[in-house]
Amino acid sequence: MSQTATPAHYAFWPTRLPHAITVPATSVWDNLAVSARRYPDKPAMVFLGRSTSYAELHAASERLAAWLHGIGVRRGDRVILLAQNTPQLVLAHYAILRANAVVVPVNPMNTAEELKHYIEDSGARVAITTADLAGQLARASNELPEGERLQHLLVSQFTDVFDADVQGPAAPPEGWRAWLLGEYPAPQLDGGKVHAWADALACQDAPPAHTVGRDDMAVLPYTSGTTGLPKGCMHLHRSINHNTVAGAYWASSTSEGVVLAVVPMFHITGLVMTLHSSIYSGATLILMPRWDRELAGRLISHYRVTNWTNIPTMVIDLLASPNFASFDLSSLKYIGGGGAAMPQAVAQRLLEQYGLRFSEGYGLTETAAPSHSNPPERPKQQCLGIPFMSTDARIVDPETLREVPQGEQGEIVVHGPEVFEGYWKRPDATAEVFFELDGKRFFRTGDLGRVDEEGYFFITDRLKRMINASGYKVWPAEVEALMFRHPAVQEACVIGTKDAYRGESVKAVVVLRAGHEGTTEQDIVDWCRQNMAVYKAPRSVSFVQALPKSGSGKVMWRTLQEQEKAGTP
Repeated sequence: MSQTATPAHYAFWPTRLPHAITVPATSVWDNLAVSARRYPDKPAMVFLGRSTSYAELHAASERLAAWLHGIGVRRGDRVILLAQNTPQLVLAHYAILRANAVVVPVNPMNTAEELKHYIEDSGARVAITTADLAGQLARASNELPEGERLQHLLVSQFTDVFDADVQGPAAPPEGWRAWLLGEYPAPQLDGGKVHAWADALACQDAPPAHTVGRDDMAVLPYTSGTTGLPKGCMHLHRSINHNTVAGAYWASSTSEGVVLAVVPMFHITGLVMTLHSSIYSGATLILMPRWDRELAGRLISHYRVTNWTNIPTMVIDLLASPNFASFDLSSLKYIGGGGAAMPQAVAQRLLEQYGLRFSEGYGLTETAAPSHSNPPERPKQQCLGIPFMSTDARIVDPETLREVPQGEQGEIVVHGPEVFEGYWKRPDATAEVFFELDGKRFFRTGDLGRVDEEGYFFITDRLKRMINASGYKVWPAEVEALMFRHPAVQEACVIGTKDAYRGESVKAVVVLRAGHEGTTEQDIVDWCRQNMAVYKAPRSVSFVQALPKSGSGKVMWRTLQEQEKAGTP
């Protein structure tokens, strides 16, 4: 789209919506404060049968903010939040913001080896987690040099927030009981203090004055990339709030909405499009800490869920349930998501059986979730959608950074208020992903795509290496860096392999060190599962004598990837 032309996609824009919105001047915390004043007695969230009102959530967040201030958390300090979709995550997220601090949301699948980087890089001295994850977090901290460790670790039990004897449609699956009700040993935090959730929430001190606004940092989510370790993405209150408000409008979220919160809320999509949009609207969150198709079906039916943002594999799994006929999905008004393409046959079944048009979207951690989304009234299948509200997106030549003609392949680039400020402590990496076009600062997504004659965007390839496993992005460079710590691995190259259910899975091509010839594929797979998040861990391993390399000595990963696609060894 040139600077002067009317965008083609405006012809298909939802008539109920403006093309752009005014970003609130307030902080993300203010969204909860306003909803709590408007709807004090309304359920803000329901977790395994226990309901928390907006007034209760607001009051508890203020008490926890006061406690954080009391242990030394100040404006701009980073606080790690490591949790599944639980009331603790929601409450702690807003308490950190209320305390004028910055949330560092971390994937609970990470192991201690991976967690060390988040503590060290963010400079966090305080972390909040649940008892099942506290041991890994404490171990990660204890293995760091003395000056870089956590000073405070706040630990909650699942039974702090739900009733163990809950019955009926909201009861957790039997297989979850050991996890939710298990006795976890108290972690040992070297040089620091471990605190109990109940003690922190009993704080009677006044919270500090809320002084942050739209131009302060709110969240520091981490994203992996083509090289090395994950990088922190600096999101201000205004970039998060833009997509919070726009996302609520787009999905027709209202104070009467009931939202199934099963997309992980440590992840940017769940954080913005599920958590923040719902609280902004005054809707009710039905929290699921993990995916389980039977529980999801019961919760949608029982609570009359209206809005469900998801990963397509969840819909596929739900439709495959032997009990599917007993579920009532008639309350759903909006269903959409991203992370992976929705198979056409599944989208068609949703439309024919329920009149639901699955609305696919596209975005990155750097764009606070959607930079593109399909209009719910006129979505296209296997499509990223159109540029989101207030957003200018183009297709450019990756070499010249000049716009290419409509229909031609190029790199997707994005300009808009949802785009992050840059990478935390990485001015070099920040400079690489931004450039100027028509007087605007554009972000380079690293994804190749094209635009059709109606202004809808389609992804065609990846400029960067990335594997998409059930919507989770796996960056091979990060997996390789971890694998090199295995004593038997001399070299490793990670590639994607086709997977009928997950879309793609992770495969490692490995050269063994001399003296370790007895190492088996299972040995490597087991070690990887112990030392990295499950979705990153290779599911298959091939051993080779040598990796293909270029004249400059770089591993030719594309050659291995093409051989894998062609089915040749």
